[in-house]
Amino acid sequence: MPEADMRNRLLLRIAGIALFLAIVGLGGYLLLSPDPFAALRRPEVPAVEVPDWVDVQLIPVDGASRRGEKLDAVNDIVIHYVGNPGTSAKNNRSYFANPDSEVSAHFVVGLEGEVILCVPLDEKSSASNWRNRDTISIEVCHPDETGAFTDAAYDALVRLTAWLCDEYGLTARHVIRHYDITGKLCPLYYVEHEDAWEAFHADVEAQRNP
Repeated sequence: MPEADMRNRLLLRIAGIALFLAIVGLGGYLLLSPDPFAALRRPEVPAVEVPDWVDVQLIPVDGASRRGEKLDAVNDIVIHYVGNPGTSAKNNRSYFANPDSEVSAHFVVGLEGEVILCVPLDEKSSASNWRNRDTISIEVCHPDETGAFTDAAYDALVRLTAWLCDEYGLTARHVIRHYDITGKLCPLYYVEHEDAWEAFHADVEAQRNP
């Protein structure tokens, strides 16, 4: 028998033995492990207790605005503006719950500083495109076309964002704009005024309680 054929047969035998041992080892792991597929599942997003200054008004699961799908993680917090001047947090929450709507956010912050939770914090919203899977989204109401927030809305947003950062172990640098994901001019005022956005980051960091 040619030497090359003998070498190939030997390599095949070694490969077969290695495959056999791997199968035996896997079978033993599956039999002995109490939860053999734990390593394959992503870790669940931890539950958090919502503070009493948040008004919980969850929208129904409809397969679009609220799909009922779990978050993969919470890596960032995304700030939006509603883009509909003069509307209230309640107005926007009702719009999310409309059967024809395909958008939502976890929170809506109103003109008077009211905060409404619309989607559970362990579920995906429909606000931030491909980042819905690993972000918490906040929509903020505004009185006019500039997109600037009222003082009450701004203060509530800082408080809410700082609380979320504390809960999920994030810093203000994990607070991003919808614009940073897709280039959409949202939240408009903070796209057009980078200095105001930096000031917002500073205010969030100052209010954190890590």
